[in-house]
Amino acid sequence: MMKAQAKERRGPSRATVVGWAAVAALLGVGVLAVAARPDRAAPVVPPETNAAGPALPLAVEQEPDLLLAARTKGDSAAPITIYEVADFQCPACREFWKETLPGIEREYLRTGKVRLVFVNFPIVSLHRNAPAAHLVAMCAAQHGRFWPMHDLLFEKQVEWQALADPQAFFRTLAQTLGLTGEMLQACASGGRLQAMVEMETETLARSGVRSTPSFIVQGALLAGAAPLSVWRPILDSISTAVAAAR
Repeated sequence: MMKAQAKERRGPSRATVVGWAAVAALLGVGVLAVAARPDRAAPVVPPETNAAGPALPLAVEQEPDLLLAARTKGDSAAPITIYEVADFQCPACREFWKETLPGIEREYLRTGKVRLVFVNFPIVSLHRNAPAAHLVAMCAAQHGRFWPMHDLLFEKQVEWQALADPQAFFRTLAQTLGLTGEMLQACASGGRLQAMVEMETETLARSGVRSTPSFIVQGALLAGAAPLSVWRPILDSISTAVAAAR
């Protein structure tokens, strides 16, 4: 199994915030240019971001429909997709879940402007319990309970992150969502879900992901748990550009 050698971000640095603010205008221009002239190069991305390319979206979108739909929030036909790259044991990912995601959901997901897809990136070198957390989340996804499990894992993160063996704790969480021990055992057997988690992690690492949370938006890789005030101009700029290009 590939172990992701990466780091977590507890919040965006000043330089990263500048990069996030700059990417709004650059992505807006890029979206227009690519939509009008699809043979042209990808949008220019500022220094604080990386070009992630199509590898991750293609890999994730080709997963079984049930698992993809279970990890997606928002209208499947939304013109913009945010791929949220996260580690359930990452404190900065929990910060994004608690402080920023509710606003994105309210202003962009529920309005049909954006859809969000959760992508697995457990950083084993930092978070020994993360792989087990991602496996139980994928099992919940298989039974249509991904987002409730997602919320529980982040809500209870401080309770399970330091456990020597978190399996009993995760079984208790699963039971609150109607998932039995037999269901969890069936998910673990055969290694299919674990292989999916590893595939996503490896694809992300090859695409340049080095920290969590990271986000892939319109081909740009953005790192850090930026607040809604940083996200809003980026998403509004992209939305305007996409609408104008239609």
